[in-house]
Order: sequence, then C-alpha cells, then structure tokens
Amino acid sequence: MDFEKFIIDNITSMSGKYTPYRIFTDWITMLAISIQNSCKMIHDKIYKEREETYRIIASRYNGEELKAMANMAGALSMALEERFADILGDIFMKSGCGSKNTGQFFTPYHLSYLTAKLVYGEEICRCSHSEIYEVNEPSCGGGGMMIAIAQVMKENNIDYQKKLHIIAQDLDWNGVYMTYIQLSLLGIRATVAQGDTLKETYRKGYDERNVLRTPAEMGMLI
Repeated sequence: MDFEKFIIDNITSMSGKYTPYRIFTDWITMLAISIQNSCKMIHDKIYKEREETYRIIASRYNGEELKAMANMAGALSMALEERFADILGDIFMKSGCGSKNTGQFFTPYHLSYLTAKLVYGEEICRCSHSEIYEVNEPSCGGGGMMIAIAQVMKENNIDYQKKLHIIAQDLDWNGVYMTYIQLSLLGIRATVAQGDTLKETYRKGYDERNVLRTPAEMGMLI
C-alpha cells in the first residue's frame, strides 16, 4: 500500500469546506497534541489548554472526517516504518499546500540525505558507540535533515534511538508539529520548540507552552 498517497487522497477528498492547507494544519496540530498529551502524567494548565485547542479543531469536522484523520495518522506511522523520509514534507507539497502565498516549501528528502551524508557522515563514523550524538537544529522545517542524520547513523550501525539527541526549533508552528510528529514516530529523543532562534534560542526556562518533547525524550514508548 502507498501510505503517502493514501494520506494525500484523504486530504483531497475532504477538501471543499476547507482548503488542503487548512486540513493538513488541523490534522498535524491534533496529532501532535495527541502524542504530547498522552505522555503527560500531570494534567496541568498547559495540558488543558492543548486539550481545548484539540476540541476546537475537532469540532470543525464530522465523525467520518475525524475517522479519516485517525487512519491518516496510522498510515503515516506505517510509512515511516517502511523508509526514512520527510513524509509530512512530501505530503505538504504534493497535496498543494506549498505555494508562494503560504511561503512554505520543504527541501526534497534526497537533498537532505545527501547533505547529512556529506556534512555529518565522517563525523558520525568517528563517533564512539558509547557517545551521544547531539544535534541542534535552529530552523527545523519539517524535520527532514534530522531524519536524514538518523538514517546515516543507522547505515553506520549506530542505534539512533539511543545515541541521537536533538534540540530543534522553528518559528512556524507547522514546522514544529511536523518535526515533532515524525521524530516521535521514529523513536528519537528530541525537544522541539517554537520561536525565533535568533531572538530567543531554546534554553532552560523557555516558555513550556511553546515546547514539545517526544515520547522517547520523556522516557515513554508509543
């Protein structure tokens, strides 16, 4: 089954009442909230605010559409099981969300992979298998470069789920959600923050409303 095509076809079939961009954005927002809140043992103010955001978004869609979005999440998980790729970036572009109007374009994954291979390949090969490979990505986009680094690590027989640790940041919430979802599904330890890296780089004390931590970072499995 072509899982990526399945997701794109679902977005297309739901279009009309809302644009593909709106549907994609709503879907990844709800999915990111679902993953993050499922990891939260304490239902604090931020947890409740995110639950309310989820409820408001979900109210825009009927039961069949929400079921389709749940199936899309399953398909995304299966797609990432099959291969390393910026699946969400591909879906964003192929479903017609990328345009001059939105100003969002995602780097084709093969270019991210080539960059990771050329820039990080030798460094990764020199890494001790006991070392943690730290990556700080100030403009993460959909997460393609970080996924590519994980692929290069795997190709060098390094367990990226144990040896890779990522701090990622982006100004755009879509990029934050896309990165967070994909790194979560790949089992990568990561903290993903929304904000302007040049004005306020992520550090201890950062506004937790703008921070998402993958299940692996929180010591959990999904």
